[in-house]
Amino acid sequence: MSEKNEKNIKNIITDEKLNDYLKRTEEAIQIIKKGLPPKRSLLHDVAEDFLLMIESYYKDAKAFIEVGDYVNAFASLNYAYGWIDAGARLGIFDVGDDDVRFTLAK
Repeated sequence: MSEKNEKNIKNIITDEKLNDYLKRTEEAIQIIKKGLPPKRSLLHDVAEDFLLMIESYYKDAKAFIEVGDYVNAFASLNYAYGWIDAGARLGIFDVGDDDVRFTLAK
């Protein structure tokens, strides 16, 4: 494969890449749902709001995929994961010490 073709591949949102991001996001959503603050906590409403944004962007991504709009699907997944990481890093979601899936470092 020529150097030019290798560079072009990096600029393409492939089915494989999109499915990997979908899977990662879905796994992260399941983890954060288990780590919500108690309902009596002041942070519970904040966590619910974050989760609403995360799930909305995730659903948007799936809708974009259905119509073949991979660019906006990929963007939506990245927005969803940005909310996930922000919530984990701020301590809104308890994700333990999982610094592989989540950005926890100081």
